[in-house]
Amino acid sequence: MSTATVGLSFADRTMDSTAFSMAGLVGAYFGCRVCITFLFFQTDPQAGAVVSFVLNLLLLVPVAFYAAGPGSMRLRDSLRVWPFRLVLAFLGLSLVSLLWSEAQSVSIALGYWTAMAADVALVLLLLHAEPASRGLHSLMKGYVAGVCVLALVAWASPAMADLRLGDNEFLNPNAIGFECAFGALFCQYLASSGARWKWTGAVLAITLVRSLSKTSIIAFVLVECFYLSRSRTVARGTKIAIAGAGMLVTAIFWGLFSAYYVVYTNAGTEAETLSGRIGIWLTTLGMALEKPWLGHGLHSFRAVVPAFGVFEAWHAHNELLQQFFTYGIVGVVLVMALYGSLFMQARRVAAKEPLGLLTRALLLLVVIRGLTDTERFDLSFPLWAITAISLSLAQMHPLRREVAS
Repeated sequence: MSTATVGLSFADRTMDSTAFSMAGLVGAYFGCRVCITFLFFQTDPQAGAVVSFVLNLLLLVPVAFYAAGPGSMRLRDSLRVWPFRLVLAFLGLSLVSLLWSEAQSVSIALGYWTAMAADVALVLLLLHAEPASRGLHSLMKGYVAGVCVLALVAWASPAMADLRLGDNEFLNPNAIGFECAFGALFCQYLASSGARWKWTGAVLAITLVRSLSKTSIIAFVLVECFYLSRSRTVARGTKIAIAGAGMLVTAIFWGLFSAYYVVYTNAGTEAETLSGRIGIWLTTLGMALEKPWLGHGLHSFRAVVPAFGVFEAWHAHNELLQQFFTYGIVGVVLVMALYGSLFMQARRVAAKEPLGLLTRALLLLVVIRGLTDTERFDLSFPLWAITAISLSLAQMHPLRREVAS
């Protein structure tokens, strides 16, 4: 990669990227797949999981053909990037944990692992086929388009009894809120390439607020404060306008917030309340300490942890606790090392590359969100996103030690 390419401005690097591309297609799938079961398989959720798994594998076929031949990044160059090395280490630990997994069906657990690995493989192939800047930005734009589909589904569906968007079983409000927060930050990064991304980000931010996903809303507000205070590409007038729009949205939704507060405070020990979460944390911690080094294995949580009354938890509702339960101390150390290495890589280039600031903002988002919520298999910061961002940062700045010339 030439020094001229490294010196391209953000606008120059994004003007030839589009959501209507192979990378955009993959990104759109990543953004909207959470609503597949809700839309088509509520009567047979297992079939929905199978369809999602098959779609992951089917996407590999056209992407592999698309990436065939010489590319912009070789695998051995990718392996010099520490966050990507740790992504592979996490996938390796997940796979090996199937040897001691207490999942009800190890074959199903292997299917979930295969889907997670396929996500990483898709991104790796796309970045091999296209220059990092174009491939990453197309992936982001596609992801935002997919999250817009998710937002449309959420708005069009009946609200839950507790006033939140979505469905507790098939389209969790917390998943809606987090996906919208992630997409809104992508839009903020892409705003320099067109006003449509600013308006799209605003729509996703409003959907986040309407989801009433408490942790995601709090995390997004804090991340926005961090992002706007550090950004050199957002004018002061724009920052003031964003703050004013935030206060206006809060005023508009104040009545809904008040009604939800009444419902929330009278919910007893439901899992969505703090007392319900504490019960899950204490139970999970006690069972995790039974196997502290390597954990209970992939997809073991629901098979091992008992139901809390009528509620059956899918995960520990805390990222580090979930990793401790699943992979033990080894898993916790690995995840902390992965997030730490990504933070250090982003920090080294933050002054030169807006992507460095975005990465730190996303890390802050997932760390705060991870205090009360997480994912069943993947990390809160999806492995595919870590792969895409870390390899793109390394490719944009080849003079750094992450990738040799």
